[in-house]
Amino acid sequence: MADLFVADDSIRPLADRLRPVSLDQLAGQRHLLGPDSSLRQALEHDRLHSMVFWGPPGTGKTTLARLIARQTDAAFMSVSAVLAGVKDIREKVGEARARLAETGQRSVLFVDEVHRFNKAQQDAFLPHIEDGTLYFVGATTENPSFELNSALLSRVRVYVLRSLEPADLRAIIDRALADTERGLGARPIDMPAKVRDQLAVTADGDARHLLVMLELAADCARPDGDRFIIDEVVLREVTRDSLRRFDKGGDQFYDQISALHKSMRGSDPDAALYWFARMLDGGCDPLYIARRVLRFASEDIGNADPRAAQLALYAWDSYARLGSPEGELALAQAIVFLSCAAKSNAVYTAWKAARRFVADGGSEPVPMHLRNAPTALMKELGHGTGYRYAHDEADGFAAGANYFPETVEPPRFYEPVQRGLEIRIAERLDALRDANRKALASNHEDKTDGKAKPT
Repeated sequence: MADLFVADDSIRPLADRLRPVSLDQLAGQRHLLGPDSSLRQALEHDRLHSMVFWGPPGTGKTTLARLIARQTDAAFMSVSAVLAGVKDIREKVGEARARLAETGQRSVLFVDEVHRFNKAQQDAFLPHIEDGTLYFVGATTENPSFELNSALLSRVRVYVLRSLEPADLRAIIDRALADTERGLGARPIDMPAKVRDQLAVTADGDARHLLVMLELAADCARPDGDRFIIDEVVLREVTRDSLRRFDKGGDQFYDQISALHKSMRGSDPDAALYWFARMLDGGCDPLYIARRVLRFASEDIGNADPRAAQLALYAWDSYARLGSPEGELALAQAIVFLSCAAKSNAVYTAWKAARRFVADGGSEPVPMHLRNAPTALMKELGHGTGYRYAHDEADGFAAGANYFPETVEPPRFYEPVQRGLEIRIAERLDALRDANRKALASNHEDKTDGKAKPT
């Protein structure tokens, strides 16, 4: 069985030296590796299968693939989708086929960043997974449903890895500082418990990032007699430019903007500010947030409080003029206002319904009384004839007038909610619709009596 570690540890990063050598040493992922989990049971009973690990960086995807090969006494091979092509895949397949024929040993082919392979490259694995030449283990930070083709997904099982909890990361720090062979235990380093806890939080669920910062902190530790101290000053210097995990354009990006949107919709300004701060802390462009806030004002507030769109535009313009950090306050102001405002998706719902109605219907002609008549010829053809100018009518409303094509039964798209300004809008619409009903009923009676009134 091949060892997981090379002989010369002096040039290897701490994160590589400290890789677990057994499933029990892997931090976190208890939902996958607990004693009753399906993956743990399969491995302990030597039921190797092809799989994909989906999770954030630094959660143990590569390490788990290595441990699976070790647990099942399989040869471990790896390629990176960033660097490899179909030729590299064929070479690995050839190695696996030869090994199986000569020694009977199975092979695990680990493909890092598998989402970067195109469809043809992903398809290259299919026959070799099917005939048992190799066991495929892919790793991705992106949603496999979107990034992997269905043929490959149907042949593997997807396991979701979670971000590590601060307690898991704190245990890794303790082990790294105590391990005299592979960790930092041979150095005379002191790191107070409070500082260890701070580093565990700063690592943001990423074990690799944690160990990179810990190793850097050890190199920058403050000398104190024959000891070296990693205190808050050292930690602050090491983590000064460290950004939280954000992954612009990936699932985490869209999950966080979704959380911001839903917090505002749920009228929780505190949660909305939290997600706003999280996105800025992760490096999100504030102008992107400004666009989403303006969209929210129309989609989730609309006419319940038209000031929302005005304030969202003000915040966007303010940030464009002031920049960061001053302009962020204007965005925060808009986010709080929108969170507290009365909510209505009536316009959003009405617009979707109108578009759907038009898409399902035909291209009905514009009624003659609604047509434009800028020329004498158009007037002679009847364009505009019978149009009732609303401003000349009582209360500025032409009761009974129809503005839809003559063959279309007038639908109703917009239904104001009983919140905010839309309460008043609903009252006004109810009055106008009642006037329409009375006018239409009166016209119907006049026509029945043979006394249709001129328009």
